[in-house]
Amino acid sequence: MKLLSLGERKKEKELKKYIVDNKESLYRFAYSYVKNQDDALDIVHDSICKSLTKIDTLKDIGNIKPWIYKIISNCAIDYIRKNKKYVINNDLDLDDSISYDTYENIDLQKALDELPEKYKTIVILRYFEDMKISEIAQVLDENTNTIKTRLYKALNKLKLKLSDDEE
Repeated sequence: MKLLSLGERKKEKELKKYIVDNKESLYRFAYSYVKNQDDALDIVHDSICKSLTKIDTLKDIGNIKPWIYKIISNCAIDYIRKNKKYVINNDLDLDDSISYDTYENIDLQKALDELPEKYKTIVILRYFEDMKISEIAQVLDENTNTIKTRLYKALNKLKLKLSDDEE
């Protein structure tokens, strides 16, 4: 077992507090990749384990949010690659006897699911996880201008998709 320095123990304590305070958001983010409760929980669990073992790579306590989201994103992508069972099927035959989460705007959810992953992730982080552009750039290892451009394109694609659905 590795001994942690005083600074690393402080980071670990802050990380644990962040995880507990934001567990629903972390789960939602993982779920946005796999659309399966059990798999999303596995991804969050793996991400927490990785983050705790790699706490020494966290340079600044103030960057916990983008750091943990980056770990979750990488774990989710790895999980999908390993399992190769995720195929988007929008023509689901839902059992009426089972209660599902209801969305206020199912058209928005469907349009979001149809976006390419590089756009979808940015929209989710910006509008559902309330991250700043600079934090998203950190999570995705991209330039802030690239993130702004992709966000703009994603919003235009969503707007076009939603306006096509209305017609």
